[in-house]
Amino acid sequence: MANYKTCKECGAELLADDIAIHRKLVLRNAEDFFCIDCLAARLGCMRADIERLIQYYRDSGECTLFR
Repeated sequence: MANYKTCKECGAELLADDIAIHRKLVLRNAEDFFCIDCLAARLGCMRADIERLIQYYRDSGECTLFR
């Protein structure tokens, strides 16, 4: 069963950006998701790096995940 409500690592409530960036960077058809903080830890980067990517994709208007 898909879990669109909470992070599969820490249990934090997920927002639309958490789900979209997980799908963009990890697996497009994912059904379980990491929050931005846990995703950053898994990818070995800072939360700010992921937030910049989210803003980039949103500003570009090209990615359907961020419309």
